[in-house]
Amino acid sequence: MIGRARVAVIVPARDEERLVARTLSAMPAFVDAIVVVDDASRDATSAAALAVGDPRVRVVRHAVNRGVGAAIATGYREALALGADVLAVMAGDAQMHPDDLPALLAPVLLGAADYAKGDRLGHPARREMPLLRRVVGRALSWLTARATGFSSLSDSQCGYTALSARAASRLDLDALWPRYGYPNDLLGQLARARCRVVDVPVRPVYRDERSGLRAWHVATILWLIARAAWQGRALSRAADDAPQLAPSVGRAGPSRAA
Repeated sequence: MIGRARVAVIVPARDEERLVARTLSAMPAFVDAIVVVDDASRDATSAAALAVGDPRVRVVRHAVNRGVGAAIATGYREALALGADVLAVMAGDAQMHPDDLPALLAPVLLGAADYAKGDRLGHPARREMPLLRRVVGRALSWLTARATGFSSLSDSQCGYTALSARAASRLDLDALWPRYGYPNDLLGQLARARCRVVDVPVRPVYRDERSGLRAWHVATILWLIARAAWQGRALSRAADDAPQLAPSVGRAGPSRAA
């Protein structure tokens, strides 16, 4: 807990028997609940998570593989049921440094943002990322920024995030894209819900992890970006056509990412 805010961390994991214990063992003491979502792993991921012996850890297992986006949606629901005020996501592959979590949570805890996302491309250690990942990441971020209206968005593909419970209640978790590309789809939902989004520099961590990203995933992401742009424009047209009454108070539009 930080102040009076309960913090939950969702850990989506698929075949992470080797690395999930490293992720969980480094979890900061202020985290109140850790929800590991085992997305139908073929190894002993669930057992490895429980073997850490941390009483904060709760394991939810999908009977069939549904994808990382679906795993995060499951984790969000579980964390909300546990009464969490802020929902963070740290993948089970130990690529997200726990020391960056306080800075990521801060804008949400302070009420300055509804959603804070990690920005590896804005961190001084960004050159530790493989060059191809940096180039592709910048291109996808540029396209996502223009599709969603978050004009200064950086590193759209980073999954290290923090979401307020209030903002989570405004999202359609059932409709969230279930597999690779979910960050872009989630950003589209946040834009349509008029949520505030900020970037927070986080260090890239690369050890011996195996990336699951493939060329066809990029094609899917491009389609999701195009869909987000179309949905945003459709919503704007509908708003323009609606009868105009008094302006709403306290409803913030998509912010410029910090």
